[in-house]
Amino acid sequence: MDGSTPKDNISVLSSPFSSANVSALLKIKIISWSQETGLPASVCVRVGDRLFNLHKYPLFSKSGYFNRELTDSNEVVLPQDFPGGPETFEMISLFVYGSSTLVDPFNVASLRCAAEFLEMTEEYTSGNLCERFDIYLNQVVLQSWEDTLIVLQKCQSLDPWAEELLIVSRCIESLAFMACMEILDPERRREQSVVTLEALSAQRWSSEMVQEILTQDVWIKDLMALPFGFFKRVIGSLRRQGMKEKYVSPVVLFYANSTLFDEKGAKEDVSCLLKGILDLLQIGDKGSRVIPVGFYFRLLSESLKLKLDKEYTLKLQNQISGALHMGRVEDFLLPESGIDDVASSIEMTTMESIFSTYVVFHLCPNNGTPSPYNSVVAELWDAYLTRIASDAKIHTKRFMELIELMPISCRQNHDNLYKALNIFLQVHTKLSQDEKSMVCKYLNCQKLSNEVCIEAVQNELMPLRLIVQALFVQQLSTHRALKECSDSFRYAHCGDFSGSIPSSRFANSRSQNLVESPCFDVQDTRNQPLSFLLQNDSEKPEFCKKEYESTSFRIQTLEHQLMVLKRSIQLQNTSKKREQGSKKVDPVRPYGSEGRTMSKKRTPLGQVTSCIGTVNLASQRRYASRLLNVFRRFSLFGRAKAKKKPSVTGVWPKPM
Repeated sequence: MDGSTPKDNISVLSSPFSSANVSALLKIKIISWSQETGLPASVCVRVGDRLFNLHKYPLFSKSGYFNRELTDSNEVVLPQDFPGGPETFEMISLFVYGSSTLVDPFNVASLRCAAEFLEMTEEYTSGNLCERFDIYLNQVVLQSWEDTLIVLQKCQSLDPWAEELLIVSRCIESLAFMACMEILDPERRREQSVVTLEALSAQRWSSEMVQEILTQDVWIKDLMALPFGFFKRVIGSLRRQGMKEKYVSPVVLFYANSTLFDEKGAKEDVSCLLKGILDLLQIGDKGSRVIPVGFYFRLLSESLKLKLDKEYTLKLQNQISGALHMGRVEDFLLPESGIDDVASSIEMTTMESIFSTYVVFHLCPNNGTPSPYNSVVAELWDAYLTRIASDAKIHTKRFMELIELMPISCRQNHDNLYKALNIFLQVHTKLSQDEKSMVCKYLNCQKLSNEVCIEAVQNELMPLRLIVQALFVQQLSTHRALKECSDSFRYAHCGDFSGSIPSSRFANSRSQNLVESPCFDVQDTRNQPLSFLLQNDSEKPEFCKKEYESTSFRIQTLEHQLMVLKRSIQLQNTSKKREQGSKKVDPVRPYGSEGRTMSKKRTPLGQVTSCIGTVNLASQRRYASRLLNVFRRFSLFGRAKAKKKPSVTGVWPKPM
């Protein structure tokens, strides 16, 4: 387990000693024995389709089985389930004749089982084969990771002998112990830390990610080559020996990925294999809650394809719903392409069931405290709706049911909901204005980002009511931005002096609530709140259209006026700098020194000195008044000349 490259499957399943060499050595031993004793090979032993002519004494003296069978006959037929078959008996015969040079990890398991079958124990001779093979297993094989894996692989064909002799159990315990030592790494041989569940949960589950990790942790890759029965017992031994669950669960995940999802992997009874893996993951325990949600979705997808028992699919759905906030839209179940009815597909129904489970059990738990992940789950659901909204066969009522699955109060951001509605309206182009308004009734422009809100204003597919609301929200956002800009401009250029205009002097200063207009005048329809405008949407659509056009021209006018104001300020600053450059520059004095020393030169009346330059107070008041007038005009919702000519559009109002 020191990072060496594991042996491939071919080398694991074949011994370096060929059968032809063993047969040649056995013939030499038989001939030598006949020459030394002068006795012929009088015993005939049949194993499978092969016949062995051997001497009676070596077999009679070392094997309890032959001791009984050769009492009345010189012919023995071994059963078909003889451990190892003819090749193993051939090697046992070599040991009977005194050879001891052909034991290796590839044949020691079958030799030990065959010796047990033939009863070659200490009862018949000292240092018999059973004891010799046990010593080799304990002192050589079980001390090496690679040799133990080889023996465990060979034990697959030696059941039940390998189980009864505890060869499998000893190999499994040895592998688990060495894996724990690999995690502890007492000799500090590892350059990178062992993969944990925390590291996996932060990544998207994919076969490429698994392969990258397996190149670092070779011991996990070796365990993945075991059959599931042995692998399951190794995992149990790892937990008994104290390995933490954060190290054990990734091994199970990688094994499932190689056997269930990898097309190159060996395909056993996939249904039983999937059930066994779900049992190994201990669904419902705290340790399994940090397993990547993408992996659970892969298991769920495979369960649906195999039509697994509903008990297992429900367990997976409940497990996913508990960690839904850690999921990714890319991992969600999507209906297969070309399906007739997406809305009623098994994938769509399953996803709907998962989010419904979250709403029931996690939206507001028993303690009454809402989950902090509600907004995250709501955004995930809206993002999932963008994947299925392109289906033209989804009816309006069905799509609204999907939107209502997550409560509107959970949605802190409506960007994904807007994208889903936009895709739905692009596909369903024949919807009336009333149907569009009904579908979009849950979309709140106040919860849209600035970019999406601008897009909504320009989107002709959206109902007029939503466009007006988005335009109003965008107007207020621009108003606040300009107000902050003007406040910072006054503070930077004028400081805090008596000539500045405080915010309390604004004639129409009110709370900037997004529900109503910043200025309200019952005598002018231009200053009505947004609720008044939206109320007239259904009653007077022509009124909303005129107000929309009026506000659009108003924004363009204000932008033009602000540019003029900016140029005027820049020209004045340039002229001031030129005047100051022509005058004699006084020596720099510390701040406040003018008040402590007698100076003949004083600041002229009506002029204030700031950290940037000298600004005339009267001029400052004039520009502040113009800026205030801009804000007043900008806050009005309507045209400046609406009272005089309410039906004329496209005419720019006079500049201030």
